[in-house]
Amino acid sequence: MKITDIRIRRSSKEGKMKAVVSITFDDEFVVHDIKIIEGEKGLFIAMPSRKTTDGEYRDIAHPINSETREVIQKLILDKYHEILLENPGTETEMPQG
Repeated sequence: MKITDIRIRRSSKEGKMKAVVSITFDDEFVVHDIKIIEGEKGLFIAMPSRKTTDGEYRDIAHPINSETREVIQKLILDKYHEILLENPGTETEMPQG
């Protein structure tokens, strides 16, 4: 499976959340609401989640293994850094090749 599109909407608010991302796999399946968060050790991604009845947050969609998470995170953060350098706008679409 290949990521064929990454769309990043930078946050206009100050805070730890820097952007919201949608990624498309094989031009056929999309995952929305991945967040780019600035943590103590730098940027990381948080998969889409929802609050359960007991107040916990659970991922709605997520990679099955850490290797896949690392690949997705690297692609997203690389694109995020590109737009910080190249594009002052708040919404950017970045197709993959």
